[in-house]
Amino acid sequence: MSEDYYSILEVPRTATQDEIKKAFRKQAMKYHPDRNPGNKEAEEKFKQVAAAYEVLSDEKKRQMYDQLGHEAYTQGHAGGGPGAGDGFAGMDLNDILNQVFGGGFGGGGFESFFGGGGGRSSNRPRKGNDLLYQLQISFEESMFGVEREIEIPRKESCARCGGTGCEPGSSKKQCPRCHGRGQVSISQGFFNMVQTCPQCQGTGEIIDKPCSDCRGTGEIQRRKKLKFRIPAGIDDGQRIRLAGEGEAGRRGGPSGDLYVEVHVGESELFERDGNDLYCKIPIPFTTAVLGGTVDVPTISGKKELTIPAGTQHGTRLRMKGMGVPTQSRGRGDLYVVIAIEIPTKLTSTQKDLLQQFEKASEDTGIYPKVKAFIKRHFGG
Repeated sequence: MSEDYYSILEVPRTATQDEIKKAFRKQAMKYHPDRNPGNKEAEEKFKQVAAAYEVLSDEKKRQMYDQLGHEAYTQGHAGGGPGAGDGFAGMDLNDILNQVFGGGFGGGGFESFFGGGGGRSSNRPRKGNDLLYQLQISFEESMFGVEREIEIPRKESCARCGGTGCEPGSSKKQCPRCHGRGQVSISQGFFNMVQTCPQCQGTGEIIDKPCSDCRGTGEIQRRKKLKFRIPAGIDDGQRIRLAGEGEAGRRGGPSGDLYVEVHVGESELFERDGNDLYCKIPIPFTTAVLGGTVDVPTISGKKELTIPAGTQHGTRLRMKGMGVPTQSRGRGDLYVVIAIEIPTKLTSTQKDLLQQFEKASEDTGIYPKVKAFIKRHFGG
């Protein structure tokens, strides 16, 4: 026993019209012939989905179907029984697709819904495919920009035939099966389906003498070297578009584009956050206490930074305009994160001096955070 129409659309028998329509859209996209070329099983499933929707989307037909049952209903149609004259027999699949997708099977609505295909005529000019190239650069190169040369494989228009696919001196002729339309109508039972012409593969034309270089495709696989500039400040994962450097278009269509996706290596010194850079540097604890100046590495070279007296561990000091170069906003900032280094090996003299400092510090209030912590948690 075959599936009934509800199970084909994967909806309950209590489904609303909106649910039925939504289910048909989902199943039609899944099994559509343009998405499953040469798949007979998917083609048959697509026909079943269309037949199920044709019945269940009409309240009168659905009521009769529910009363008679699947087998009786479908057998009745085949033999001119119940419902044979209600418009189901000989129905055109275009009507269903136009109703659900807002355009005919082969018209604008269905084509735009699937993002292409849908019976589009293959003999129109077509833009070439876009290409994506992955490129690794260093952190320093990303900061200042760099010129690179890459070699890419791509399909180009055949020079021998000029992209026509025909051997020089010969020409194409109109396909005798589809008469240049690129599509043929096929009647199967109560379906009238429009499919790509199998003889010309949708081009509407036949090549008698294929080009000996490209074998009738009009395209040749070649490798091309390209030089281009990577701008200063480019971030990891950003793409550079090289217009017209993708694969060649077909039948006079424009070439596609080449996108270079840039991957930036890590830096030992810097971390990037947008257009700002962060650099962690160690300083002596005496400099943190008394203040002073230290040398800081930047992407533009060594720079001097003033450390205020009393600087705490983890303090961030801003160096304006020393961050990532940008195309329109100058440069970001560099944030220097202070790491105070505590000495671990002291001489006896150094220990004595520190102990004297500790005694001199009693009751002077130079450790307010320590005092507040003790008071809060120990009541001292």
